[in-house]
Amino acid sequence: MRIFKKPFRYTLARKKKEIPDGLWSKCPSCSHLIFNKILRENSKVCPKCNYHFSLVCWERVELLADTDTFVELYKDLVSADPLNFAGPKSYKDKLKEDTEATGLKDAIIVGDAKIDKKNVALGVTDSRFIMGSMGSVVGEKITRLIEHAIAEKLPVILVSGSGGGARMYEGLLSLMQMAKTCGALERLKEARLPFISVLTHPTMAGVMASFAGIGDVIIAEPGALIGFTGPRVIKQTIKQDLPKGFQTSEFNLEHGLLDMVVSRKDLKATLSKLLNYLT
Repeated sequence: MRIFKKPFRYTLARKKKEIPDGLWSKCPSCSHLIFNKILRENSKVCPKCNYHFSLVCWERVELLADTDTFVELYKDLVSADPLNFAGPKSYKDKLKEDTEATGLKDAIIVGDAKIDKKNVALGVTDSRFIMGSMGSVVGEKITRLIEHAIAEKLPVILVSGSGGGARMYEGLLSLMQMAKTCGALERLKEARLPFISVLTHPTMAGVMASFAGIGDVIIAEPGALIGFTGPRVIKQTIKQDLPKGFQTSEFNLEHGLLDMVVSRKDLKATLSKLLNYLT
């Protein structure tokens, strides 16, 4: 009697290669996968379709200001809770959460800086902090920066990226910042000092309806959403289809709201030229 044994097979265990997280980013516009090192070297602009990724405030300062020239002002201002706002999450909890997540005390940083060796007063909002919305601290920092610029005879550059407009947690105090910042800019104008407003994605609502919309020169990055109410809300309200590209930088430039649309890689050089012309 013959006994047939099952043939012995060698199994080679293949070790799965693990790719560390955070090496690649997917472009929201064209779905192109971009190596993060290349994305950073390209100022966070998609090399395939020119989509402009959002920048945090410190990345924006690094992009625009000469190296090691930015000196932050009024950095210890923090928001109060005048309404004792309570909801699914209280205002105090929201402030604490976003401070821990971003390392910021509110949605803007302001300070002195140099752009191609030209002294400027620079402010940059950050959409990570309660959507970059304008509460009493944001309005106060902008106003103090403008007053500082008047005293030191400096041009003002404000880079806006607010999807939240006026901050509802502070009620009327946040709405008041719209008038306060515009009043300060009127005094800057009387001092014959220029204000350049740079709009990034998104710049909406109370921010766009106040300081961001009254620059002597208004610049926007390509493809940024710029307006008061978002296109989806408008469409739901008026029950009509909106024009193609409605509220994008390019649409607003065509209809006269902006002076120019400038790619991120050219923004610092453009600001430098404008400072030469205006000062």
